[in-house]
Amino acid sequence: MKNRIKELRKLQGYRQEDLAAALGVSRQTIIAIENDKYNPSLELAIKLARHLHTTVEELFILEV
Repeated sequence: MKNRIKELRKLQGYRQEDLAAALGVSRQTIIAIENDKYNPSLELAIKLARHLHTTVEELFILEV
């Protein structure tokens, strides 16, 4: 599953540390998600989407 987290995070001026702190996760978690090495839980995906002012569907791209 691909995602647009890095793109949207940078557009909105957040550092990885800022996003991680706002969501209550580690910076390493944000790095892993951005690099497609970890798929977040549904709860974290929703939090990410809300914090980046988008929808889960716009944030994550399911590759079939």
